[in-house]
Amino acid sequence: MTQAAGPARTVIMTVDDDPGVSRAVARDLRRHYGASYRIVRAESGESALQALRELKLRGDLVAVILADYRMPRMNGIEFLEQALDVFPGARRVLLTAYADTGAAIDAINVVDLDHYLLKPWDPPEEKLYPVLDDLLRAWRSGDHRPVPSTKVVGHRWSARSSDVREFLARNQVPYRWYSSDEPEGRRLLAAAGEDGIRLPVVITPDGSPLVEPETVDLADRVGLATTPAADFYDLVVIGGGPAGLGAAVYGASEGLRTVLVERSATGGQAGQSSRIENYLGFPDGVSGAQLTDRARRQATRFGAEILSAREVTGLETAGAARVARFSDGSAVAAHSVILATGVSYRRLAAPGCDELGGCGVYYGSVLTEAAACQGQDVYIAGGANSAGQAAMYLSRFAKSVTLLVRGPGPAASMSYYLIQQIDRARNISVRSGTVVESAHGDGHLEGLTLRDTDSGRSERVDAQWLFVFIGAAPLTDWLDGTVLRDERGFILAGPDLTADGRPPADWELDRPPYHLETSVPGVFVAGDARAESAKRVASAVGEGAMAVMLVHRYLEQS
Repeated sequence: MTQAAGPARTVIMTVDDDPGVSRAVARDLRRHYGASYRIVRAESGESALQALRELKLRGDLVAVILADYRMPRMNGIEFLEQALDVFPGARRVLLTAYADTGAAIDAINVVDLDHYLLKPWDPPEEKLYPVLDDLLRAWRSGDHRPVPSTKVVGHRWSARSSDVREFLARNQVPYRWYSSDEPEGRRLLAAAGEDGIRLPVVITPDGSPLVEPETVDLADRVGLATTPAADFYDLVVIGGGPAGLGAAVYGASEGLRTVLVERSATGGQAGQSSRIENYLGFPDGVSGAQLTDRARRQATRFGAEILSAREVTGLETAGAARVARFSDGSAVAAHSVILATGVSYRRLAAPGCDELGGCGVYYGSVLTEAAACQGQDVYIAGGANSAGQAAMYLSRFAKSVTLLVRGPGPAASMSYYLIQQIDRARNISVRSGTVVESAHGDGHLEGLTLRDTDSGRSERVDAQWLFVFIGAAPLTDWLDGTVLRDERGFILAGPDLTADGRPPADWELDRPPYHLETSVPGVFVAGDARAESAKRVASAVGEGAMAVMLVHRYLEQS
C-alpha cells in the first residue's frame, strides 16, 4: 500500500491487483483530487482491508473506495462487502471490464454499489472525474465530522470503562465514547482485532488499541507526562487539588524548580464539581473542571512540571533532601515537600454497593455519567455541598433527583445558597433521616433498600443510578510512621504539633515548626489533608500559597 502525504485529509482509496493499473488510477486521482484528498493505493483486497482498519483506528475519514472486480483470492465485490463493515458511509465504485457488467449490476444489490466504471476510463475528464465529483458531493452532504482522536469502546455497566472515561475527562483529554453494543463500537472492536470480551478498549491518537489499560500506561499513550524530567527539585508538591495547584503556581512563579505529582487527575474533589458558586471572583460560578484547567495551564506557564497517574507511596529523609518514592520503586527528591493529597469520598458500607461500584453506584462521577441519566430517576446519598451541587447538575438531565440525607436535613452541612436552589428545583426532593440499607442488581444497579432512621422501616425502590457523597477520608495512610496524624488520619502541622509551646520530642531543629510544617522539617501540608482545615476551595488555594511562603523561609534558613 502507498499513500500521499497529509494525514489530516479525507481519503479516496483505490484497489487493483495489477500494479500498472493501480498506479494509473492513483495518478489520475492525485492529479485532480490530490490537493484536497489523500489518495491511498492498495494492490489486494486483504491489504486494502488492513489499511481501512488502520484508518478507522486513527479516526481518518474515507469518502470513496474504487475496487477492481477481477482480483485473485478476494474479488472486488467481496472486498467492498467487507469494506462496508468498516466504513459504511464511504461511496463504493467497482472497476469492471465490459464482460463483467452483469456482475457489476448484481453488486448494486449485494453491496449497495454507488457506481461502476468500465475500463478503460480514459479520458478521466469525461469518464472518471464527473462520476467521482457527484459521489464526493453526495458524501459531503452527510454528517462526516471528524471525531476526537482518542476513542473508548466499552460497556455501559463496566466499572473499568467508567474509570477510564472519568480519568480522561478529568485530565482534559478529548475522547469519543462508543458502546460495545452499538454498530460503530463493534466496527472499532473488529478493526482492533478484539471480540468485546475484554473491555474497555482505548484507541490512542496513533491508532494503537489498548485493552483494559492500566492508568499509567493510558496516561503515557494519550500524552500526559508521567516521568519527572529531573532527579532533584526545589519543591515537590504531592497532590493536584486546589491546594496542590495553588502551591505549584506560587512555587513556580517565585522561581522554585517545582514538580507536582498527582495519582489520578488534577483538581481533586473540587475538579469534579459541576459548579462552584462561592469562589471569589466568579460571580456566575465556575465548574471544577474549568477552574482546574485554568490553574493547570497557569502552573505550567510559570514552569511547573505536572506528572499524572503517579502514586507516591513513601516519603523519606536523606540528609537535607526529602525523597518521594513512587509505587513502582522509582523516586524524585527535593529540598522541600508540600503534602496536598486531599481527601477521597467515603465508600458506602451497605451490602451490594462495592459489587456495583461503577455499574450504577458512583463516587464523584456526576459529570461523566449525567448525560446517560436522561429521563431517569436518580438517587444521591449525602447532605453536604458536593451532594447539593451534584443534585442541581443532575436535575438538568434526570426525570427526578432524590437526596437521601441521614440527618434531619441538609441545613447542618450544606451552604445556604444551595439549599435555596434545591428548594426551588421542581424535580429535586429531599428525604431526611434516610440511609441506603442495601443495593441490588445483577451486573448493574437495579434497586435500593432505603431505611428510615426514625421508624426503622425499610422500603425497596427501583433505581439504576446512585451517586454517593457521604463525607471524605484523608489520603494519608501511606504516611503512617513518617509524619504525625490525628486519630482520623489528618496531618498535624504547626501549632497542632506543639505541647505547651514545645515542639515534638523528635523535632531536630532549634526553632518550632512553622504554621503549615509537619513533624518532618521541610515537609509542609496544605488543604483538606491538614487537621482542622476549612474544607473549602478558597482556603485550600490560600494554604497552598502560604505553604510556598514558608518553604522559602525554610530554604533560607537551611
